[in-house]
Amino acid sequence: MTPGVLYLLASVGCSVTVAVLLKLARRYDIDVRQAIAVNYAVAALLCWAALRPDTATLMTPRTPWAVLAALGVLLPSVFLAMAAAVRHAGLVRSDAAQRLSLFIPLLAAFLLFGEPVSGRKLAAILLAFSALACLLRRTRPGYSASGGAAAGPAAPDGRSLWVWPLAVWAGYGVIDILFKQVARAGTAFAGGLLLAFVLAGLLMLAYLLARRVRWERRHLLAGVALGLANFGNILTYIRAHQSLPEHPALVFASMNMGVITLGTLVGALAFREPLTRVNALGIVLALAAIVVMAPW
Repeated sequence: MTPGVLYLLASVGCSVTVAVLLKLARRYDIDVRQAIAVNYAVAALLCWAALRPDTATLMTPRTPWAVLAALGVLLPSVFLAMAAAVRHAGLVRSDAAQRLSLFIPLLAAFLLFGEPVSGRKLAAILLAFSALACLLRRTRPGYSASGGAAAGPAAPDGRSLWVWPLAVWAGYGVIDILFKQVARAGTAFAGGLLLAFVLAGLLMLAYLLARRVRWERRHLLAGVALGLANFGNILTYIRAHQSLPEHPALVFASMNMGVITLGTLVGALAFREPLTRVNALGIVLALAAIVVMAPW
């Protein structure tokens, strides 16, 4: 097995691990706010150690501080939305919604940046929105996203089943656009990523201090695990592209399809998340959209 394939498998595994950790947080009564704050500290340290960003390049007039500040706000906010989506709507829908967010920058390229519309890209967008509509359909009445019969206050309300995945989809899509704007400004990826992590971590820390949370070791350790998986996903995805420079379509499609497929298997087998036929159709349409979108 080639290094590129190994990196791809590791990236898919790390991405789904993040969702699994968020899923388990409720079971073990983990404060996801503290975990997310520590996650950004760990990710920033790993970014510094592994990618060696040149911080001097950030101190130039071209640095898009407003965009980086927006990322600092959005990154933890969307992470919290992801935690809520996994809790209320399930791992399957949340992972699929996150992966479908890649079509928002594509739509923005047409509407905001004047990129010409092609038949293939338009078909991919239509498939993606159809998939999202199917995924956001409610599960069978009387069942919760964690599996089994839902009764009493523990059952998620119908609104939570689609609001949080929709927030994940929109949030990660906007984050992708913002990172593209950072690249357009000429900021090196590693430096911009490091600064975004630092700003996000500082914002979460300020929020938690203002809330006067009670810091506990188990929440912080959960954050370390979350940070390792989160940055592991980013690093191995970068390494996969570097190892397979002539096959960007393979990396793109394999990563996104792999996360949706593995997330579906883990959600169904490990957490017994119920899916209707319409939801299952949404998974198929999401995979089809990614195949059509990949720059073959």
